[in-house]
Amino acid sequence: PPAPPSAPVRLTKITLTKEAPSVSLTKRGGTTGMMRVNLNWEVRKQFTGWAAKLGRAVAMHGDLDLDLCALYELTDGRKGVVQALGNAFGSLQQPPYIHLDGDDRTGSLSTGENMTINLDHQDKLRRVVIFVAVYEGARSFADLHATVTLTPQNGAPIDFSLDECTVQSTVAALALITNEGGDLTVRREARYLVPERGVSPQRTIDHAYGWGMNWSPGRK
Repeated sequence: PPAPPSAPVRLTKITLTKEAPSVSLTKRGGTTGMMRVNLNWEVRKQFTGWAAKLGRAVAMHGDLDLDLCALYELTDGRKGVVQALGNAFGSLQQPPYIHLDGDDRTGSLSTGENMTINLDHQDKLRRVVIFVAVYEGARSFADLHATVTLTPQNGAPIDFSLDECTVQSTVAALALITNEGGDLTVRREARYLVPERGVSPQRTIDHAYGWGMNWSPGRK
């Protein structure tokens, strides 16, 4: 008689922490297909009385605008950024093999901000820094609760929360993806940065991770 169908493999979610910040996608067999990167957030502040209605109205109108972005470096040395500013949404079928979904201004009221990385071309990626910038609606990440989830097509989902922000940060490094010797690794960064006066969030991330790109003002 034919053998009974084998039960589907249940992929246990991996939660990255300060103590255990990284995971190898290669060792877990998650290096093919599309990997979805999601950033979701909610405002921590508790509103009371009439301010509660105002607070909900602000949230519903998406006053807070967080932008999910990525700095990338390819194995051929090319570097660039994927972001809504300047309509640099990227591409999945040609370099940089990273694509940003349409800009979302509502966070937890829909699906948050989403980006996709084509891991079928992971051999062409040297390193990627996924980061988030406050575009408008807040002076820093204080009072925000954000969660990052990376879901490989053929591997266990990876998630982590950002720590509470205690500085006037308008840009945060979320995750660093590196490909060294064929080992594709995801590392939790959860690193809040404070740009110097007149320095953009993008330049701030660039400097922190040694990318060395030339930047010009952009808008969306």
